[in-house]
Amino acid sequence: MRITPFIYGAASAAIGLVLLAPAHAYAASGTGEDTPLNLPADGGAKHVGGASGSGSIVRTIVGLAIVLAVIYGVAWVLKQVKASKQERVRGNGLESTAVVPLGPNKSLHLVRAGRELVLVGVAEHGVTPIRTYSEEEALELGIIGDDDDLDGEAPRAGAVRWLDRLRDRTVRR
Repeated sequence: MRITPFIYGAASAAIGLVLLAPAHAYAASGTGEDTPLNLPADGGAKHVGGASGSGSIVRTIVGLAIVLAVIYGVAWVLKQVKASKQERVRGNGLESTAVVPLGPNKSLHLVRAGRELVLVGVAEHGVTPIRTYSEEEALELGIIGDDDDLDGEAPRAGAVRWLDRLRDRTVRR
């Protein structure tokens, strides 16, 4: 079951109102800073029983816990909103095999589409397909290496593909 961010926001606002209600009632009761002090007239050092400091420490700790919970809740809501807006990769038919940067905002990409490899030029204002290779042509030309043949003509390409497979198995998507 998925709860929308609107409901989380409304629940957060309601909790905030409930938590702020005692502060509002205290301010409205007239026991704030407008109340005059009842000091002894003789100016003597008469000891009046004071309140213990443990109550204010508890209030401070509870307030800190509430602030931390609100910060954590807002961070969680923002993470959920960001995750819902990101595009998700569907299928595994396309993958980038190699990239060669040519300059600022210009590069060549070798993209695997099924059993074909497409060499694509990428610039600021567009993407242009340059050439399409079949898998057999790419192996013959040494563009890609065979997975099992690490000491053949293109050992680095096979090792790179092995690392890519390992990365695909370990990276979360």
